[in-house]
Amino acid sequence: MLKIKSGFSGERAIILPISIIEEVKTYQVCNQLYITDIGFYPNADNHFRQRKAEDANQYILIYCVDGEGWFRIDQITTKITANQLFILPKNKAHAYGCNTKHTWTIYWIHFDGHLATYLAEGFEKPVLILPDSDSRINHRFSLFEEIFQTLKNGYSHQNLEYSTTALLYFLGSIKYLSSYRRAIVSNNSPDEKDVIENAIHFMRENIHKKLSVKSIANYVGISASHFSAIFQSKTGYAPLSYLTHLKIQQACHYLDFSEMKINQLSAKVGYDDPLYFSRIFSKTMGISPLIYRKKKKG
Repeated sequence: MLKIKSGFSGERAIILPISIIEEVKTYQVCNQLYITDIGFYPNADNHFRQRKAEDANQYILIYCVDGEGWFRIDQITTKITANQLFILPKNKAHAYGCNTKHTWTIYWIHFDGHLATYLAEGFEKPVLILPDSDSRINHRFSLFEEIFQTLKNGYSHQNLEYSTTALLYFLGSIKYLSSYRRAIVSNNSPDEKDVIENAIHFMRENIHKKLSVKSIANYVGISASHFSAIFQSKTGYAPLSYLTHLKIQQACHYLDFSEMKINQLSAKVGYDDPLYFSRIFSKTMGISPLIYRKKKKG
């Protein structure tokens, strides 16, 4: 079987220079927690990585948002599925990779510092974070993008310290999951929440996936035909047309506020084929993604 460490279509990664990492350790804020590597691999076919204990110099968080994979520690192999994350411990030999039939899409962060051991505790086994009415998954992904873009803008003292504080929030949103979810106050009880609001929330939380009407209807607990009729009546759009609008809206955000290439951002909004994405974008917005990016706004 072919095994690849990197080189995936649409991949993004930042590897901090050793000199910068050594400098970061002297900062009062960053010596508590700091990033050494960060990236996103969409549809990482044949992805595989293996390290000896002496080479495992940081904690490694891997967040699988689609597909399947696995990791191995102490000769024990654990399966990973979509919406699961885990953190590999420092100084322990390990290996991980994608499922050859169901290629995974992953966010990943290598981190270290005095707080790292505590924050990583309890994540040696997979943690499942399912989309729910209060899950705030898309908010967490936006925070990841903020960290990535901050480091991409350079290694100034301020950027490094901000990325550390943002990482602390990111890890805290996982370690203190129930508190993170309860932080958004709603005046409605779960039973009173509108079916359409729940459906749209589910779409946003899964903006990076290919959803069917049936999967959305199952989430809100009604039949697909009944759901489609209600959704069309209340929004004026068929569910999948509305989902397309949400995907293009998110794509516009990436075009406006990041330097991602088209094949990178198309994967992040659920389109494996960048050319198909460009056609849908052009049909929806009236201009191509590249022209949209160049257009002055505001």
